[in-house]
Amino acid sequence: MEISFIGAGNLAWHLAPAFENAGHHINEVYSRQLQHSRRLVSNLYDAHTHSDLNFADSPSKLFVLAVPDDALEEVCSRLVLPENARIVHTSGTRPLSDLTHWMAIYSDVPVRTGVFYALQTFTREQTFMEFGEVPLCLEASDKELEDELVTMGQEISDIVYLITSGERRVLHMAAVFACNFTNHLLALAHDVTTANGLEFDLLRPLIRETLRKGLAADNPAQVQTGPARRNDLSTIEAHLSMLATQPRLAELYEVMTSSIQRMYIR
Repeated sequence: MEISFIGAGNLAWHLAPAFENAGHHINEVYSRQLQHSRRLVSNLYDAHTHSDLNFADSPSKLFVLAVPDDALEEVCSRLVLPENARIVHTSGTRPLSDLTHWMAIYSDVPVRTGVFYALQTFTREQTFMEFGEVPLCLEASDKELEDELVTMGQEISDIVYLITSGERRVLHMAAVFACNFTNHLLALAHDVTTANGLEFDLLRPLIRETLRKGLAADNPAQVQTGPARRNDLSTIEAHLSMLATQPRLAELYEVMTSSIQRMYIR
């Protein structure tokens, strides 16, 4: 498949090489920040940067919208695509109907629309992601495009699902809890230790074992430990006293403690 990427951020950095490694050809990469598209292109075989959103003369058949959710409509409003184009967005929250609607009102040519959502955390400029175990959640406006996306998905991943827009939004929200909030808590733990002259490395074995147990259990609730789980009020109060000069951390500690207590204490 001849492919162009619109956006050169975290996802594009990993997905574009994955498509190339599966035998597809990346023609062009557009980004509002030219240095980002140049950096991505430098890691592809013979792609080149595209200076604007006019792709009328592009040889590509598939256009991948890898831009932030709040930029999707603006990009679609300025996008010029060739005949017989297919376009997919990569958002976890935007319904397929949004993209279909935007293409209907902004595009001068008929465009087939879909979703190619990779359920993973990506960071630009890091080692390219191995997609074999990355769940791909796909959706399309018609069966032909659906089949094409499934084939492309299966070429790079062993986990490919047809997911509705509503199901994808639920998965994305759950992913925020599992990934973003978890990583933020790790960052806070790092700040707490280093601010008190301790090494964050002391927590790494605990973190690894916590994640191992949680992933091995049918339900992570089965392996919950800690003062909130056992309703150790004296320890909880001692921790809150230690956080007296850090009201934001204290508030988060109380919210998390209360959530755990409500789950286990009847």
